[in-house]
Amino acid sequence: MSDQIPATHLSRRTFIATTAAIGGAATATELLIGGPEAQAGPPAPGATSGQVSLTINGRRHTVTIDNRTSLLDLLREQLDLTGTKKGCDAGACGACTVLVDGRRVNGCLTLARRLDGAEVTTVEGLAHGEDLHPLQEAFIDQDGFQCGYCTPGQIVSGVACIAEGHTGSAAEIREWMSGNICRCGCYTKIVKAVQQAAGGK
Repeated sequence: MSDQIPATHLSRRTFIATTAAIGGAATATELLIGGPEAQAGPPAPGATSGQVSLTINGRRHTVTIDNRTSLLDLLREQLDLTGTKKGCDAGACGACTVLVDGRRVNGCLTLARRLDGAEVTTVEGLAHGEDLHPLQEAFIDQDGFQCGYCTPGQIVSGVACIAEGHTGSAAEIREWMSGNICRCGCYTKIVKAVQQAAGGK
């Protein structure tokens, strides 16, 4: 007697596993190509790359990229804006925080192809020539860093925190900056820097 299951017979377990695999593949494909709602429009059938146009730190960039390219990799690998750091590459540490249309996002989790027409600000775009942003000055004044690896993401996130009006107290700042991790433990000084830049004492 053969142990093989006839091709026409699908067990409930096999059916569920097959359906889940197909559904997961379809979802992953939609995420990789940007989905139907992507501003850049869905790529042509079978396409693996496409063009995206972004204004980064006030300068327009139009580039052709792989549809899977993260905003972080576009900034660092193609545009040589290495101030934005790659930390965990999983959206947990905040080292890659940048502003997209004024809103903070994790660059490592953001597909660049979905941002066609957006305005992106990185840590390089905060200063005006030799004039540092007030929060950059405050980080220096408060000695808000040790190794400095997390500092660009902390500063960009802090700029957004101030703009959003979440600086009413040290506890509020800590809450709204909680997505940015400092391995050196400089949180007290970081909070003081944000308070200083926001006009706090």
